[in-house]
Amino acid sequence: MEIPFIDRSLYLKGLLITAKRDNRLTNQEKNIIRKIAEKLGFASDFYEDTMKSMLANKYISDEPLKFSDPKIAESFISDAFRLALSDGNVCDAERVWLKRTAQLNNLNELWVDDQLSILKSANKNLSYNDFALLSII
Repeated sequence: MEIPFIDRSLYLKGLLITAKRDNRLTNQEKNIIRKIAEKLGFASDFYEDTMKSMLANKYISDEPLKFSDPKIAESFISDAFRLALSDGNVCDAERVWLKRTAQLNNLNELWVDDQLSILKSANKNLSYNDFALLSII
């Protein structure tokens, strides 16, 4: 699937927003963002600079994101939950924001809850190299 540039930008922005929701950015989160940003075709200097300043950047809007295709939205939600779980816990701010984004993209709330449950139960065995994004590009 060819992902439009606007959706690639939203995907990366959404991961950054997800990571910012708990007011910290772990090394594992940085590594996940780097790997996905590379797959999306972003230059390393761009995403490295963005990660350096994102916690202090109050101008990054945290409005839910609307993707052009439900498959892209599903992939994003799955990868964002992986990102949130990489520090061992999905905080309420991360979960609520991702549910709002899923709702805006007309994704079934039960599907979202199932995704989180599946990822939580597999958290110890999750490979942070096996992203949902890879199944659609």
